[in-house]
Amino acid sequence: MLATEEPTAPSQDPEPRPSLLEQWQQNERMRHVPPIPWIIQKLDQDVRRRVERLLVPYSDVASNDPRHAALDVELRALCRSLDRVAFVSGRGRHGHAPNDLASKVRWSLDHAIQNLSATDADTFGRRYPMQTFERSNAEPLWGALLAVIQHVQKLVPLIREIEPEIDERMYEGLVNLIEPMRREPIA
Repeated sequence: MLATEEPTAPSQDPEPRPSLLEQWQQNERMRHVPPIPWIIQKLDQDVRRRVERLLVPYSDVASNDPRHAALDVELRALCRSLDRVAFVSGRGRHGHAPNDLASKVRWSLDHAIQNLSATDADTFGRRYPMQTFERSNAEPLWGALLAVIQHVQKLVPLIREIEPEIDERMYEGLVNLIEPMRREPIA
C-alpha cells in the first residue's frame, strides 16, 4: 500500500472455514469393537459365572496332583490376560493382588471391571483423530477380552478331567422357563 492510497477495510469471509482437523468425539464408532457396557456385562456376568464354576473343582485338587500344574499355568495365564484388560483400559493398579491363585483370579476380574467402568463410554470405540498418529485403545482392549475368553475356554477341558459333569454346571441357569412344562401329557 502506498502512502497516497486510502486504507480499505479488511475483507471478511462471510462464513468461517471448517477445520480440517478431526475431533475425537465426532469420529464414527468402529463397528468391529463392541461398546463398553457390553464388555463390562460380558466380563461381569458371563465370564465371572464361568470362572466361578471352574474354580470349584480346582479348589478340590491337591497340590501334589499332576493335573494341578497344568491348571496353575492356565489360571496364571487367565490372570495375566485379565490384568492386560485392566491395563489397556488406561487406569493404574489399585492395591496388591492376593497370593492364593483362586483369589487372585477373582481380584483380577474385579480390577478389570472397575477399570472398564471408569472408561469414558462416549469416546471409547471411536477412532483417534488422524493428525495425532495414535492408535485407538479400543482394539487392544477388544483383543485382550478375546484372550480372556480363550483362556477360560482352555480351562474347561482341564477341569473336565477332574469333574466330568462340568459342562452341565456351565450351562446351568442359561435358560429360565417363564412357564414350566406341564407334568401331564398334552395329547
